[in-house]
Amino acid sequence: MDWAQLASKLALWIREQVATAGCKGVVFGMSGGLDSSVAAVLCQRAFPKDCVGVLMPCCSSPEDGEHAQLVASKFSLPTKVVVLDSVLDALLGVLPSVGEPRLSQRVKANLKVRLRMLTLYYFANQLEYIVVGSSNRSELATGYFTKYGDGGADILPLGNLVKGQVKELAQFLGIPQPIINKPPSAGLWPGQTDEGELGFSYEDLDRYLVTGQASSELRAKIEARIAAGAHKRRLPPVASL
Repeated sequence: MDWAQLASKLALWIREQVATAGCKGVVFGMSGGLDSSVAAVLCQRAFPKDCVGVLMPCCSSPEDGEHAQLVASKFSLPTKVVVLDSVLDALLGVLPSVGEPRLSQRVKANLKVRLRMLTLYYFANQLEYIVVGSSNRSELATGYFTKYGDGGADILPLGNLVKGQVKELAQFLGIPQPIINKPPSAGLWPGQTDEGELGFSYEDLDRYLVTGQASSELRAKIEARIAAGAHKRRLPPVASL
């Protein structure tokens, strides 16, 4: 694939989407991860002056913030930092405990992601920008994103690229190597990794999505994930009358 041509095409597509929406620029979250870093650099190429990257630590690993700042510094990205720790604590303090205690870690993680979505739309509304999400094809296919969280965005420039392709695009764009090399993680809790939660590697998932090739056991796992996440990829059903 011609990565230079692709990068230019995606930057142009972002500009077109903003123009169609009648807006002025783009806002995006910067988590210090691979996908958000690639999306951020594409946004900077599309709107060198009218873009804002928002760092939203929420009981997060210090390394994530360091990596996000590394990208912001290297590519001269304007940023805002909104620390959400106390907001999460306050929300958890007023919400009643319901359901199974064993689910509390995942429930808390989803709240973190949704607080970040609220924050991005605050900036978007203030600035008349649109929100750029960083979900890739591999995540979208398996539903590996939080509904109305990181799935809440106006456009997804990486949505047709599997994880391996995003990694190759990151290499072309010059994303810092520590970000490219670290295990993919949403940083939802200490030690959490994407592949650990999915139950298979991105390499195997990408191969299946691109070629259809997988063992019968792996195919069953992936297709179960795809089916379970179907509701995340469509608008809420509307009852017929």
